[in-house]
Amino acid sequence: MKFSFNMLLLTAVLVCSAFHNSATGAEHLNLIAICTDDQARWAMSAYGNKEVQTPNMDRIASEGALFLNAFCNTPVCSPSRATYLTGRYSTELGITDYINSQEGRSGIGLKAATWPAALQKAGYATALIGKWHLGEQAHFHPTQLGFDYFMGNLHGGTRPMNPTLEINGKNKTLKVSLPDFMTDDAMRWIGEQQSANKPFSLNLHFRAPHSPYLPVPPEDSAHYKQLDPQNIPNLKNLDVEHTKKQHRDYYSSISSVDRNIGRLLDFLDTKGLSKNTVVLFTSDHGYNLGRHYISTKGNGIWLAGGPTPGAPGRPNMWDTSVRVPLAIRWPGVVKPGTQIEQAVSFVDFYKTMLGILDVPLPKDLSLRGNDFSPLLRGKTLPNPEYVFAQYDHHNVGLAYLRMIRSHQYKLVRHFHSNGKDEFYDLENDPGETKNLFRRVNKDPELKSIRDQMNSALQQWMISINDPLLKDPY
Repeated sequence: MKFSFNMLLLTAVLVCSAFHNSATGAEHLNLIAICTDDQARWAMSAYGNKEVQTPNMDRIASEGALFLNAFCNTPVCSPSRATYLTGRYSTELGITDYINSQEGRSGIGLKAATWPAALQKAGYATALIGKWHLGEQAHFHPTQLGFDYFMGNLHGGTRPMNPTLEINGKNKTLKVSLPDFMTDDAMRWIGEQQSANKPFSLNLHFRAPHSPYLPVPPEDSAHYKQLDPQNIPNLKNLDVEHTKKQHRDYYSSISSVDRNIGRLLDFLDTKGLSKNTVVLFTSDHGYNLGRHYISTKGNGIWLAGGPTPGAPGRPNMWDTSVRVPLAIRWPGVVKPGTQIEQAVSFVDFYKTMLGILDVPLPKDLSLRGNDFSPLLRGKTLPNPEYVFAQYDHHNVGLAYLRMIRSHQYKLVRHFHSNGKDEFYDLENDPGETKNLFRRVNKDPELKSIRDQMNSALQQWMISINDPLLKDPY
């Protein structure tokens, strides 16, 4: 009887331990963080656009949680990615616009601590496969900033077919589809970690759907051969046929990523890794593709037919640029089909990634943002009153933008120019077509809200020692 009781007790301990590892992720929980480039929130069918075929991105959401209000904190590549990795705002990092090729070679790059470095210190194998765009000098290399392994491109981008990539420290041009090759390498690396029985954290940063969108494998563009896109902006004088073609090409690029996400998810199933691997999907910022008469993102370029054709661009903080897709699958913890209304932003990710994996925060590190991992565990958190964003645009133009956004209202200050400040009622004008900044002077209630938000924006700028407080130009 004594032997049987001891065996029963041991069995119970092992069962509890196994449940602890799979459900709370204390010891053997893995993480795969997938990030696309230039993919708008509206360009994922889980958010209501049934024209774009994203069954595997949607699978992450349907088997986990879909965030309805996720935001980047700067709507262009380099500063957005820097905030995503460090939990710091772009001016704190000295990366306020995308790092152009000259800057990348001359010494602009990421100098702050990253959450992959914290995971690396905690015993995780870490890898970055794909786009870096946070400095090209040796001391800015991913392997100096928390990644054991890197394969991809250090600069802003490469071709979707026949790319030039850094492989084992040397640049090579390959005759391959970039998303396919990246995914092959990701599965190879994961397999190595599984063989070594080592927990892993993989950042898989696809270059797509950044332009140029094509070429892609025929199976990815085939979805859209007969598509007549209707989910395009309805704007006067917009070139409709050109915009429709752009959408077909853009969707094809997204599908080249989605198909490979499906390959990766199937690989996790086959290897028995799905149950203890958190999979996160997002994009570095939004995209417009004709919305508001601009192409691209926060550094949008005016299109023909727009208010000022031929002008150098329209730096902006529209939701189409700052709102991002976000889905997180965590088997055994997140109830499938969960939808999370609470606002989150990239500055929250450092604390959240460590919170998911139960890794303590470094004691000597000053971080912004909040850990929203309790939301994934079914708990409640105080809803942040505001989301903040900033963008000091200096590539092809000059602008100094600061944004404060509540659930209903958005205030954007243009510190470089009088008369361009913006204030929107998002509930009644979700498309941000009516700038109320001056008009609210005749509406005491709205004026009070605008002024309160402006005061909160200034307090936030003080809290992060925003350089605009000292020199607005």
